[in-house]
Amino acid sequence: MIQRTPDTELSMSIEKVVLEYGKEILEPELRPEFIQKINRIEKEGKFKTFKSVDELRNYTENA
Repeated sequence: MIQRTPDTELSMSIEKVVLEYGKEILEPELRPEFIQKINRIEKEGKFKTFKSVDELRNYTENA
C-alpha cells in the first residue's frame, strides 16, 4: 500500500486531472475563427519561405 504524504497526494491529484482532462487541455480543437485567420494570413502572403537556414539567417540579420 502507498503511504500517503503531501507529495503522493499531489502526484495522485495531478495524475487524476491529466487522466480526466488531459486530452482537452493538450489537444484542443482549433476554433473556426483561428482557422479562418490562418487561412487569411497564408492567402495575404505574410509568410516567407526560405530554402536554407543560411538564407533565413541572412534575412533575420539584415532585417
